[in-house]
Amino acid sequence: MTLGNDSYTTAEDGVEGDQTQPLILERVEKEGSRNWRLSVAHRLKKCCSCTPERVRSKVLGFAPILKWLPQYQLREWLLGDLMSGLIVGILLVPQSIAYSLLASQDPIYGLYTSFFSSIIYTLLGTSKHISVGIFGVLCLLVGQVVDRELALAGYLTESSTFSGNNSGIWLASQGNDSVEVECDRSCYAITVGATVTFTAGVYQVIMGIFQIGFVSVYLSDSLLSGFATGASLTILTSQIKYLLGLKIPRPQGWFTLFKTWYSILINLGNTNICDLVTSLVCLLILIPTKELNDRFKAKLKAPIPFELFVVIIATLASHFGHFNADYGSSVAGDIPTGFLPPKMPMWSLIPNVAVDAFSIAIVGFAITVSLSEMFAKKHGYTVDANQEMYAIGFCNILPSFFRCFTTSAALTKTLVKESTGCQTQVSGLVTALVLLLVLLVIAPLFYSLQKCVLAVIIVVNLRGALRKFIDIPHMWRVNRVDAAIWLITMATSALVNTELGLLVGVLVSAFCVLGRTQQAQVRELGRAATREHYEDLSSYHGLRKHPGVAVFRYNAPIYYANQSLFKKSLYRCVGLDPVEEKTQRIRFNKKNKQHGEVKEVPNMKSEKEAAGKEGQLEAGETVTLMLKNKPHNLRSLVIDCSSILFLDTAGVNALKEVRKDYGELGVKVVLAQCRASVLDDLERGGYYDEKGPDGGENQIFFTIADAVRYLQSLSAPNGNYDSKL
Repeated sequence: MTLGNDSYTTAEDGVEGDQTQPLILERVEKEGSRNWRLSVAHRLKKCCSCTPERVRSKVLGFAPILKWLPQYQLREWLLGDLMSGLIVGILLVPQSIAYSLLASQDPIYGLYTSFFSSIIYTLLGTSKHISVGIFGVLCLLVGQVVDRELALAGYLTESSTFSGNNSGIWLASQGNDSVEVECDRSCYAITVGATVTFTAGVYQVIMGIFQIGFVSVYLSDSLLSGFATGASLTILTSQIKYLLGLKIPRPQGWFTLFKTWYSILINLGNTNICDLVTSLVCLLILIPTKELNDRFKAKLKAPIPFELFVVIIATLASHFGHFNADYGSSVAGDIPTGFLPPKMPMWSLIPNVAVDAFSIAIVGFAITVSLSEMFAKKHGYTVDANQEMYAIGFCNILPSFFRCFTTSAALTKTLVKESTGCQTQVSGLVTALVLLLVLLVIAPLFYSLQKCVLAVIIVVNLRGALRKFIDIPHMWRVNRVDAAIWLITMATSALVNTELGLLVGVLVSAFCVLGRTQQAQVRELGRAATREHYEDLSSYHGLRKHPGVAVFRYNAPIYYANQSLFKKSLYRCVGLDPVEEKTQRIRFNKKNKQHGEVKEVPNMKSEKEAAGKEGQLEAGETVTLMLKNKPHNLRSLVIDCSSILFLDTAGVNALKEVRKDYGELGVKVVLAQCRASVLDDLERGGYYDEKGPDGGENQIFFTIADAVRYLQSLSAPNGNYDSKL
């Protein structure tokens, strides 16, 4: 490949050449082009080989605990892991029970979910700090699917059924997918939730097998933040009925926010005063105390578990005050101890929930990976995105057999875990032990806990996401595109549909990226006064143009979607549209033939005619073109390709058309500073003529200065083009 550095050229013997001569570099032949059969055979042999080292690497990669546990520093790390695991476990008890409401499940299943996910992620995860378990947005998505399937199956609304876990009915229905007789509403609800969880986990493991963990990069921070905030508004709305003690079904379909508020307003007269008073008291206690925890978190060794205190006090008050019997307040009901036997998902439900499970899988994985990478960067280690997908996938598949619902990393609990001294995932095992103690001994004591108290816990934990509204002006000042993505995703998730909000956010992000390539404009460059450096004339002072040679840069790839815009922008920046110029010439010639006269071509004149000479244009003669009453002494054009990342077939054809159209007007077009990948695109697209890339009329220059010198040498009579600079 020809031409490049204006300062020197390196010959084969290593001696410096003439500085005025362009650099010639020889491309390295790619391995694949030499022998693709050997390359394929080598890759197959590498993939299919089974050596002890490879087996050991695969095992350690799949179960990272085998790698880091033997190196565990007992004295330095154990105390921090014990403290963080204990505190997170205490916080998870009320939250696991509370978030079961969002997933439309009985409280026991939230405890199951947190218990199993903590153990499995400890074995398979690569992050040392994140806390995997229940997450509000995923619980909401699961709950929407559960309520939809309950309605389709003909089950009564929650207000018409009795509360309780009904584990006896579960045991009676083991091994039978039929729900008409053996399985009541609660039983069928967890069957749907477990099936959704299993399907989402399978999606995540399949994506891990095919090594497509990179999909998380397409979910930007602004998109995830807007989605979480929009879902938080939906969550907040869904909990209002519990705060007021109303027994209304969860609406289905789109615009659930408006439907829910409409149902609340028309049923406002049925408010349960006991639940309302309890909700207000709990809010007045939790909101200030949570703010104190946040304000003094730097001074506190561990956050004070006010939620647990409120749950204990509220449970005692409800039990001794007979709130359920005397005032009709909804309570958690029977929470059995121990574990139920494993049960397979309901295979017939998988087609119904497959689409919903896919969006749940993507959201769960994206949140887990983003939090993992954030804390890994903070503490100086790395995480494997594909292994994280395996880990979170099995955190869904295996627990689904034990009536659990979908899990992912949770920011609030991860922050608590990290701030209380967590060093490794041993803290996750400690958290699991705390939950195991609750499941085996303490769980039945929460029988009288009011659901409105659980709703208060959920609402209070939404403060972080809802605070994002305060940051909107700042986001708008920093980056309007990101702010627009956040607003659109948030509004769609909250006002239209939660799953649709995620899809719309992804599409808007993609169109924003595409739009930026559509808005790119060609810029004319000028040379700095002191050195061979070229920059945008409109951005810097003191840059000089070259007489007769114009230099332009396009700051975007050229492909099918913007190739026409590239040409229009280039013609506009040059000030000469060759297509329009040729059209005018054709019209003028037709007019002359019709009148039988020879007239001077408008907007074009030869330099010989300007000098008073007659005759036609001779070879090498320069044409002075005029477009829109603006004269152009343009002889040559340099296109700086340094900002062009790639070309497709349409992009290569666009460059061909530019070269051809300007060439017909006597304006020579050359390319400069092309990347190696762009050179490959040009070669595959047939940009070079038959003489090849090293000769002929289509040279590719490695620097703009080389291109300018070459073009000036073509028009200099004595060949001394250095003076032209």
